[in-house]
Amino acid sequence: MTTPTTHLCPQCKKPTSWSDNPNRPFCQERCKLIDLGAWADESYRVATNDTPFSDELPK
Repeated sequence: MTTPTTHLCPQCKKPTSWSDNPNRPFCQERCKLIDLGAWADESYRVATNDTPFSDELPK
């Protein structure tokens, strides 16, 4: 018998099973919704040096 693969939930860092988990990679629906809310709130950002279309703006 093999041990189920576990990993840490990206939101709360609790160990969770990958197999038979409808919320993977999260441990529960609550963590999934918190992460979705952070995306919707634009809390997650990609760092950049330029603003979009900065070369098209008048100087």
